[in-house]
Amino acid sequence: MHSARTRDGYRTRVVLVQAGEPWRMQSHSGGKLPRWGKVAHSAKTGDSPGSGEVARSAGGGRDIVSEQNGAASGLLAGKTAVVMGVANRWSIAYAIAEAMAAAGAKLAVTYLDDRTKREADELAALSPGSKSYKFDVESDEQLDAFAEDLKQDFPKVDTLVHSIAFAPPDELKNRFLETTREGFKIAQSISVYSLIASAQRVVPLMTDGGSIITMTYLGAERAFPRYNVMGVAKAALEATVRYLAYDLGEQQIRVNAISAGPIKTAAARGISGFSDIQNLLVERAPLKTTFSAKNVAQTAVFLASDASSAITGETLYVDNGYNIMGM
Repeated sequence: MHSARTRDGYRTRVVLVQAGEPWRMQSHSGGKLPRWGKVAHSAKTGDSPGSGEVARSAGGGRDIVSEQNGAASGLLAGKTAVVMGVANRWSIAYAIAEAMAAAGAKLAVTYLDDRTKREADELAALSPGSKSYKFDVESDEQLDAFAEDLKQDFPKVDTLVHSIAFAPPDELKNRFLETTREGFKIAQSISVYSLIASAQRVVPLMTDGGSIITMTYLGAERAFPRYNVMGVAKAALEATVRYLAYDLGEQQIRVNAISAGPIKTAAARGISGFSDIQNLLVERAPLKTTFSAKNVAQTAVFLASDASSAITGETLYVDNGYNIMGM
């Protein structure tokens, strides 16, 4: 996570992120609101209804990951992955980092402040040679310092996972018509521009091609109650994915987004009506099973691997097929 002024989940403002957590809140900044738990792109974070983090068992994460991702073991051997947006063990970013470590990757895990340092260090301990870095994505100076440290520690990077998003809480309570100029700017800067700013620093280290992955939510293309400005930010994020994919294609760098359905995370628990949203998905989606962060994490491992070498500029839905339904 990085950045966004804390907005860590609910820390300073509400951070919504996507990726599996409904209204995911991630935050990287420094606020003092409670963390929520990528939409995208927050409160405990790291990446919206539908996007966000997934509940993972506290404590036995490593064993669970090796069991759940055993088939992918070695798929990322020899690769280095930068994972941004880790807020706690229940975040999607945490699940992705675990899965990538289990698949053989070295990790460069970023975190916003001391409150999220423990989780970042836990992940770095999963794979020899991995490290954690503290910075706020809203600060160009801190981003530049991170880039320099990353270059010293990892001369080559293969994957960048961006699971950061945030919007002031009031923007998600009022009517969308009442969106403020400042709230709009904050949501766009933290949830969208942070991907561009991060890519600017990491792409120079992707000397042998690579993969950039971000977290989005169905609210980017459909209207969800109270998702408001985050839906607009997610739409902008998905457009950013396409433009980055075009720009970076000649360098053999792929850029894709994962749109996750609602997952039970710390952030999700703070969303009014979240259980109804999740139950509706289970009821109406073609696949009648409850999914979790591991499903999103496994998709991220695939996108980071050479198996996805011909996929770029896409939004991959990990929601049991809910997005194809008409009602």
